[in-house]
Amino acid sequence: MCGIVGALSFKNSSFRVSEDYITKMRDTMVHRGPNGGDTWVDQSGKIGLGHRRLSIIDLSNLANQPMCNEDETLWVAFNGEIYNHAEVRAELVRTGNHKWKTDHSDTEVILHAFEEWGIECIHKFRGMFAIALWDTKEKNLWLIRDRIGIKPIYYSIHNQRIVFASEIKALLQDPDQKRAVNEEAFYHYLSFLTTPAPQTLFEGILKLEPGTWLKIGEDGSIKKNKYWDVWDHTKPLTDKTESEISQMVLNELRTAVQYRKVSDVPVGVFLSGGIDSSTNAALFSEGEQQAVKAYTIGYEGEYDTYKNETEYARMMADTVGAEYNELLLTIDDLMDFLPKMVYLQDEPIADPVCVPVYYVSKMAREDGTIVCQVGEGADELFWGYQSWKVSLNLQKMNELPVPRFLKKMGLAGLKALGKDQSLQYELLRRGANDQPVFWGGAEAFTEAQKKRLISSRLQKKFKDKSSWSVLSPIYEKFKEKAWDKSHLNWMTYLDLNMRLPELLLMRVDKMSMGVSLEGRVPFLDHKFVELAMSIPADMKTKDGVSKYLLKKAVRGVIPDEIIDRKKQGFGVPVYEWFFDKLGEETKRELSSFCDKTDFLNKDEVMKLIDQKNGPKVWYLLNFALWWKEFINDQ
Repeated sequence: MCGIVGALSFKNSSFRVSEDYITKMRDTMVHRGPNGGDTWVDQSGKIGLGHRRLSIIDLSNLANQPMCNEDETLWVAFNGEIYNHAEVRAELVRTGNHKWKTDHSDTEVILHAFEEWGIECIHKFRGMFAIALWDTKEKNLWLIRDRIGIKPIYYSIHNQRIVFASEIKALLQDPDQKRAVNEEAFYHYLSFLTTPAPQTLFEGILKLEPGTWLKIGEDGSIKKNKYWDVWDHTKPLTDKTESEISQMVLNELRTAVQYRKVSDVPVGVFLSGGIDSSTNAALFSEGEQQAVKAYTIGYEGEYDTYKNETEYARMMADTVGAEYNELLLTIDDLMDFLPKMVYLQDEPIADPVCVPVYYVSKMAREDGTIVCQVGEGADELFWGYQSWKVSLNLQKMNELPVPRFLKKMGLAGLKALGKDQSLQYELLRRGANDQPVFWGGAEAFTEAQKKRLISSRLQKKFKDKSSWSVLSPIYEKFKEKAWDKSHLNWMTYLDLNMRLPELLLMRVDKMSMGVSLEGRVPFLDHKFVELAMSIPADMKTKDGVSKYLLKKAVRGVIPDEIIDRKKQGFGVPVYEWFFDKLGEETKRELSSFCDKTDFLNKDEVMKLIDQKNGPKVWYLLNFALWWKEFINDQ
């Protein structure tokens, strides 16, 4: 796990890529790679790559990056892990076509795989990755993001060059990179708590979508290709029994966990006490001679909106004989971390769970653990959210044979009653427009709420704008490709394309890498995802039981008490903390922000604060602090 950076100056540009230029960008990301950093710049001054290394696989200096092949015709800078690198290497060795300089570097496997198979080599890789590869023969730069989007890669095209990096803050070191707010991305951020790819909150800076590569020619030509979509790799399991499928799920998950144990440094698990992390801990412990290290976060005190799950985490740790580590957070921990959180995020990830993810990562790293397995993805694949049940029921209600004109009359009636800001109004509006009720597992403000919340200038600018424009292409692809066009599959597919890669996985990446720790995600192994999306939806939702099939698969692997207890979810007591010093600080920051800028309607913002609407105010605070850090203070 590392940080990568680079630049390609186009053929007709007078700009020369220098070692100082690359190194300055590279070293904004020392936290991603504290074990060393290197830079390579071609003598032409047209192309340069930089790398910060967190040594995990093959700790020798021979595995340092940027790395070249034996004749220096290919150069690579790579962030991530190729878990099946040993198998791919063995296949390459059998060809007899390659000379190897490392013992077992997965980076070198990428180079020789590209030599052997070209860009199609990525279909051989099982892992998470952001890859930059320069082909000196063809004069092409390749930027590649893994299938699920576990690792990020950002880029900017300006002044006849393309600059890319693992973090936006590296791109901002380019003196010609302008800093301005992408106002359309901000509008969508108010819906989704994050900016949908390829947009970022920085105007002119983009992020590569999951499962996508870019090929950039020396003349500045660009080709983008979506090389993986889950629907292209599913095999409907309509002829399998429930027992057969549950066994397939357990077998594939066991394989995914075993792959993510591959490391030359200590590996542990984050343990919340829920089904997902408990399953990780149990499967990780299988065949281990030493106790797995487990790390748990809770909160000091008792809160109505979040109950500590530490007793269940301790139970699971005892079950597998784990070495258990626990930390209880306070509001002071949040307040102390806020400035650093904003800096590490690069652009707002308006999920307060960033706070405990940072502290659990920090606890693990300080304990000598370099890699941890995390549980993201299971809820999306197996119907684990209570809110999804609500959405599914509302969608079924929306499909009752009610004429559209009656729905529109209902909208008019709600508006006349002053209810146009309500969730009911928004859901009815979607139904009246033949849009699905579900717009993602994380929604901040409805369309009507946004229209009232933004400034009058932006109200005019986005008068006819809807964030459905972001979802519509995903929905069309879903209708075109899905073998089972059920509502549940739409919900999973949408979150696989947006909420997971751009919100949940980015909070893991940014917070864990902020303390030089790698997070691995077994439930989002692409083979496991393909299997999960091959399962009939009605088997996942049987009897209305959340995670019905996953629970069946892991029963006997983890205690029944953990499987059968009410799902809580990993959260933060933001509501209560807004009655404390967080509320005071938020009011100061947002008041100042509204006075200095023209993005939000101050009266509406102050109403939210006065109503103690903690979660929604948190989303706005994230944006204000980001603007202060990256736009205003420069």
